Amino acid sequence: LTAHALHRIVERNISKQEIIEAGESANEIEDYPNDKYFPSCLLLGFTDNARPLHLHLSRVDNESVRLITLYEPNENEWTGGYTKRR
Repeated sequence: LTAHALHRIVERNISKQEIIEAGESANEIEDYPNDKYFPSCLLLGFTDNARPLHLHLSRVDNESVRLITLYEPNENEWTGGYTKRR
C-alpha cells in the first residue's frame, strides 16, 4: 500500500476485507505500460456485497505490485458495468 492508498482507504471507508474480496474477483480494465514511475493498471473487482471497487496497481516487478489508490467508481463517469470511461 502506498501512503496515498492508505489515506484513501480511511477516507472512503473501505475495509481490508473488501479489498481482499475485490482483489479476488478483479479483472484488468485499463493498462498503463508507460505510467510515470512503473507500469500500472486499473482493476475492477466486487466485494461479496456487490460493491464495485477500482484498484490502481503499480507493477514494480513480476512478483510485486503496489496499490496506488482505490475507489468506488462513479456510475456517471463509467459505463459497461464500470469498465469503460464515458
